[in-house]
Amino acid sequence: MDISVVIPLYNEAESLPELYAWIKRVMQENNFSYEVIFVDDGSTDDSWKIISKLREQEDQIRGIRFRRNYGKSPALHCAFELAQGDVVITMDADLQDSPDEIPELFRLIKTEGHDLVSGWKRKRYDPISKTIPTKLFNATARKVSGIRNLHDFNCGLKAYKSEVVKNIEVYNDMHRYIPYLAKISGFSDIVEKEVIHRPRKYGKSKFGFSRFFNGYLDLLNLWFLSKFGRKPMHFFGLLGSLLFFLGFVAIIFVGASKLYEMSHGMDYRLVTESPYFYISLTCMILGTQLFLTGFIGELISRNSQERNHYKISEQV
Repeated sequence: MDISVVIPLYNEAESLPELYAWIKRVMQENNFSYEVIFVDDGSTDDSWKIISKLREQEDQIRGIRFRRNYGKSPALHCAFELAQGDVVITMDADLQDSPDEIPELFRLIKTEGHDLVSGWKRKRYDPISKTIPTKLFNATARKVSGIRNLHDFNCGLKAYKSEVVKNIEVYNDMHRYIPYLAKISGFSDIVEKEVIHRPRKYGKSKFGFSRFFNGYLDLLNLWFLSKFGRKPMHFFGLLGSLLFFLGFVAIIFVGASKLYEMSHGMDYRLVTESPYFYISLTCMILGTQLFLTGFIGELISRNSQERNHYKISEQV
């Protein structure tokens, strides 16, 4: 099979027939063998009824229905497990992504051999309250991930080699960082294609402003796990040792200062009257706690079933 089109959705009943008809036309014009996987993320409208009706008419359609709204990442994860196409293309169900982009996305993966092609909606039909935070978010993601050639990490229109989606785990809200997940898994040939962003025809956006704050927290989490997930002592142990050492040196200095003042007949205070004593003691306590956190993290990592699970691309 050439292409699997994955479409996560939530309350998009009005757009589904039009979207599938458009995808079908593009596939037939280019003689692609394909499947379309709709993932109903707990919709409360007639989305699942429409998917079921389309399935009765078209063998290329497959559907997944969640009992409740879990989010876009779980929807993509389940669809990726089912996808059978050599190239997997994701797009949103709101008709803001154009299926006319599919042939070029397929060519970039199949002919040019890229691992992942991410869409870039240079011209967006969004209010300024979304475009400015989006630019800041993408600038931060480029810096942290090291993928400098992407302008729009969260664009729903992407294309992947089949082995990419089979070797990454999209969880929580990590769909925003699929290119970063792919890079961590060893798929570094990631490029960008400028795509058309169409005005929303039906319904309304399902994402609120809180996604920007959550996005930064998820990015920090992903960065930490990619750097220190298998070796937490390298982070907590180093930071803890540094704090303990600084605190220890400082408390020696406080004690030495008092002895110096005593030996020279100068006025002096009790060590416990100095604020530096408590600052030093706090640094030593925090350093010890951080070191023990790293040690516990190492014990957990050591007993993990995936501690020696490595992704092998080829073997002869």
